[in-house]
Amino acid sequence: MNVAKGSQEERVLGLELVVLLGIAVLVGSALGDRLRIAPPAVLMVMGVLIGLIPALRKVELPSEVVLLLFLPVLLAWESLNTSLREIRRHLTDVALAATLLVIASAAAVACVAHTLGIDWGPAWALGAAVAPTDATAVNAVARLLPRRDITLLRAESLLNDGTALVVYGIAVGVTLGTEHVVVPHVGWLFVLGYGGGALIGFITGTVVQWIRVRMAQADALRGQALMLLAPFSAYLLAEDVDASGVVAVVVCGLMLSQSGPRTVRAEVRVQAQHFWVVATYLLNGSLFVLIGVELDFSLRTMGHDEIPQALGTGFAAAGTLIAVRFAYYFGVAAFFRTVRRGSARASGTTYSPRRLTVSALSGFRGAISLAAALGIPSHFDNGEPFPARQLIVFVTGVVIVVTMMQALILPQVVRWAKIPHDRSVAREESLAESAAFESALAALPELAERLETAPAVREAIVHAHQLQADAVAQRCASIPDDPQERAVQPQRLTDDHVALSLALLTERRTVIVRLRDTGAIDDTVLRRLQGRLDAEELHLRGHIPVE
Repeated sequence: MNVAKGSQEERVLGLELVVLLGIAVLVGSALGDRLRIAPPAVLMVMGVLIGLIPALRKVELPSEVVLLLFLPVLLAWESLNTSLREIRRHLTDVALAATLLVIASAAAVACVAHTLGIDWGPAWALGAAVAPTDATAVNAVARLLPRRDITLLRAESLLNDGTALVVYGIAVGVTLGTEHVVVPHVGWLFVLGYGGGALIGFITGTVVQWIRVRMAQADALRGQALMLLAPFSAYLLAEDVDASGVVAVVVCGLMLSQSGPRTVRAEVRVQAQHFWVVATYLLNGSLFVLIGVELDFSLRTMGHDEIPQALGTGFAAAGTLIAVRFAYYFGVAAFFRTVRRGSARASGTTYSPRRLTVSALSGFRGAISLAAALGIPSHFDNGEPFPARQLIVFVTGVVIVVTMMQALILPQVVRWAKIPHDRSVAREESLAESAAFESALAALPELAERLETAPAVREAIVHAHQLQADAVAQRCASIPDDPQERAVQPQRLTDDHVALSLALLTERRTVIVRLRDTGAIDDTVLRRLQGRLDAEELHLRGHIPVE
């Protein structure tokens, strides 16, 4: 906060803001659910209301808070929960959206802003700031869309920041006189941003995985500390060499999501799931509240005669972004339709106009846009103010609000689009469970002999697993387990029973991971089944006395 440190009054002000943020997140998310409105939209309104409190009117959000505190954690969580298989399958779509769409959006907004009186340098800085979509805001529609659609939106949001920040750096540098638009130099910046970020993310992920393997039997809390340190380390190392910290965090997170199922213990995974869900819930909610606070602060710092122009520029920029996104999606679909001569599928592009409309309306802006706008320097080296900086910050806030408002109508648009229900997850889940049980039953005699399991225990486990395998073969994965199936488990588990059950769990987990690695099932399916296996394992281990 832009408040001098040290005084008791200022410390109390900081504590008040923390408490208000927590209350706003709880109340705003509850109101959003009750009113069936995307919670980020409600949270931003609550942020504006908080900004009206007299004691908080001088509070301004530094860009470093977003870039260094919020962004690495939120990006890491999104990348850990993104399907690498779906990204590979639709790589052309993701790459085009992360580059071509971002550059087109930045250029269009820059032209509109320049037409409305902003110089070219600041206009390009504004365009680059609002061009990328926000990965965390995509969660507002995660439950509405099929797996393929939401995966593409998440992947686009995770990777397009690299393109936008390169354009943003060039625009700010040209305005300050420290950069020159030369094709080789611009090309090198893109290579450094994406290539350098990916390399650092790979190195960081490799080191973290190496450490994680060697501390596999260590205390679970140390494992969580290591996972929390990973995204910050990747981001910091990338930024130190002028590479993309965003790309570094995403690559690191994707690497760890692939290796984790083999190397992380069940209790560590369960604990991590609970920790990250709570942490990202609070950080994400607080971020949208702070966007509202910043919007209120920017509004009060402008003169009354500047407000109408600023609002007009904000709405014009938001409208331009929406129009460009629609033009891009329908244009790309038309291009591939022509190239592939009417093929129903081209590199993952679906040609249904209704489905394209849903994707076009899902271009939300958020944290990275606000951080970029706030990161514009306030003055040149000679002391002169950066032209239109406060206007850029305010317009960015308006764009975030307007694009998030699309979430209010998106449920109706999704119903209108009549997108078929995605049953592929349930099918893959049933496939994986059946394969895992079959492999476990096949391996059971050998495991029982090696563990010297008592015959009675062996028969009980065979019976229980056979019942579960039969039930999986007959029901959809989304139907809850029949309580009768669990009743066959003995009330008191012997050491033999626990040892053989754990060995069979290991066999089932190995099969599921192998199916993910071969592409037979998706990462989403792996995580769901892994959660069930982890719960079974913890239940079993709860009967083992702690030594």
